[in-house]
Amino acid sequence: MEHERVVIRRGVRSGAVIIIAIHSTARGPALGGCRIKRYPDWRDGLEDALRLSAAMTAKCAAAGLAHGGGKTVVVGERGAGVLHDVGDLVEELGGAYATGPDVGTGPDDMEEIATRTTHVFCRPSASGDSSPATAAGVLAALRVIGGTSFAVMGLGHVGALVAGRLLDAGHRVVVSDVDESKRALFPAAEWLAPERVLEADVDVLVPAALGGILTPASVPRLRCRAVAGPANNQLDGPETAELLRARGIVWAPDHVVSAGGVIYATEVELHGSAPAAAMARVEAIGDTLRRLLDRG
Repeated sequence: MEHERVVIRRGVRSGAVIIIAIHSTARGPALGGCRIKRYPDWRDGLEDALRLSAAMTAKCAAAGLAHGGGKTVVVGERGAGVLHDVGDLVEELGGAYATGPDVGTGPDDMEEIATRTTHVFCRPSASGDSSPATAAGVLAALRVIGGTSFAVMGLGHVGALVAGRLLDAGHRVVVSDVDESKRALFPAAEWLAPERVLEADVDVLVPAALGGILTPASVPRLRCRAVAGPANNQLDGPETAELLRARGIVWAPDHVVSAGGVIYATEVELHGSAPAAAMARVEAIGDTLRRLLDRG
C-alpha cells in the first residue's frame, strides 16, 4: 500500500465506521474532504478513501500547494454525534491531516467538526463555502478547452453554479441530475435524463457528480470532443484515458479542474492570504491546464 497511514475507527457516539486515509505528507500536511455515504460494505468505503486521498495528492501537487492528500469517509447515514467523532479522530492525527466538505457534508458541518479540532477548513466563519471557488476553477478550465455547447452532469452546489454561468454567457447548455426537481432551476437549459447525458451532442461534457463515469463501456457512447469537470476520479482506470485518446476526445484531468475550492480555502484559512490573491490562484488553473495540454 502506498499510503502513509490509514485509520479505521467506530465512532464512540455515532457507532459509525470512520475511515481516514493519509496518502502523503511529503509536501506538507494532508488535505481532503469528509464524505458521508452509504456503501454496500465498509470495505467499499475504504477503497473510496484510498482512491480519493491519492487523487488529492495529485490535486495539491498540480495546484502547487504545500500539502498532500487525505480523505475521511464515514460509512452509512449521518447519525447523532458523527461529526464530533470525525473531529476527535482528525485531532488525534496531530495536524498531519485537515478535513473539509465533500459528498454528504457542507460548510456548516465543518463548524461542528471545528468544535473538536482546529484542523478543518471551509468554515463559513472563515473562508466560507468552497463551491464558488471550485466553480470558478472549472470555468477557468473550460475557457481553455473552448466550445459553445456544454452538458453539465450533476446539479449539486458546483454543477449548478457552472451551469448558471455558462447559460449567462450565452452558451447552449444541457443539464442532468438524478433529482428531476432540479430541472425547474434551469428553464433555459435542455434537460436529459442521467442515463442519456453521456450521449449529449455537445462540445464539452462536464461531469459534476460522483466519479467513475468514464469506462470502457461509456467512452464509445460519448459524442463530445472534450471532457472537463469537477467530479473526482472520473476514469475507472488509467487504460480508459487511452480509449479517450484513440477517439480524439480531450480529457482535462479532474485533479486539476476541481482544485479551486481547496486552493481558495487553504490559501485563506491555513496560509492567511487575502481573498483576492487566493482567487487569482484559482484562476491560474486555466494556465496549469493549458501547460498540461500543450505537453500532449
